[in-house]
Amino acid sequence: MFNDVFQRYKAANMVMRFIYINIAVYIFVVLIGVFSVLFNAADIAGNATRILELPSSLTTLMVRPWTMLTYMFLHEHFMHILWNMFALYFFGRLFLEFYSLRHFVGMYILGGIFGGVTFVLAYNAFPYFAPYVSTSYLVGASASVLAIVVATALRAPQYRVNMLFIGSIKLSTFALVTVAISVFMLSGNNAGGNFAHIGGAFSGWLMAFMLGKGVDLTLLVNKPIDWVSALFDKKTWVRKKKTKFTYTKTGRSSDYEYNARKKATEAQIDKILEKIKKGGYASLTDEEKKQLFDASSK
Repeated sequence: MFNDVFQRYKAANMVMRFIYINIAVYIFVVLIGVFSVLFNAADIAGNATRILELPSSLTTLMVRPWTMLTYMFLHEHFMHILWNMFALYFFGRLFLEFYSLRHFVGMYILGGIFGGVTFVLAYNAFPYFAPYVSTSYLVGASASVLAIVVATALRAPQYRVNMLFIGSIKLSTFALVTVAISVFMLSGNNAGGNFAHIGGAFSGWLMAFMLGKGVDLTLLVNKPIDWVSALFDKKTWVRKKKTKFTYTKTGRSSDYEYNARKKATEAQIDKILEKIKKGGYASLTDEEKKQLFDASSK
């Protein structure tokens, strides 16, 4: 089963690969929660999610800096991941009609980072959130998804999408309404998530705007990814082959020396054959006849 899933992952496009990653993380965390309950060790599940969630506390963030990346692949419950993955699938495929696969990877991660930074800054800047800084965490791919939506809307503002119960609307209108809703709910129960939405949306607008000016902001993400990938390239880590030795009458020699001698012998035989072609076998010296005989014997 795992091999089949892995093969499907390898054959999938980039949007589906990110969906697979999100689902895998969700299942992993759920399984940890199940087994922690069965063994009366609920703290294990809590600790597992804590090391992946993005904390609003700057002190905690300095201890767990990786959460700025991991939180965007973590979801709180089934409906949370369901809606985010549905939106990622729909708008991600639409995004790829106007941008490249590398732009998608960069936009997803860049949108998540902008959303995470906005969340942390808001909770540490506004007095309203002061009592909640030490206990607030951010999870979900919403900021990344909204970044993809806005970037696509700027490239194709007149593109129409069919929304359930609403009908056909312009993609630019959908993006504006979604951002506006997040702004109106900045003081609600999901204030942190809405701040992240705004940060993600801004990154999508900035990426599309700068790309129109000839500046690709997704390189800020893709270049480090390329560098890390190069470190784990098979060619980089391949073991150096042991030198093989060929035994001869005079001892042993390395592959290099053996191949050099072989090449020289072949060149000599070619000269002899060329001589036979011009003057016949009788034109050869005794030494040349011996070389030709030895070569034919091998």
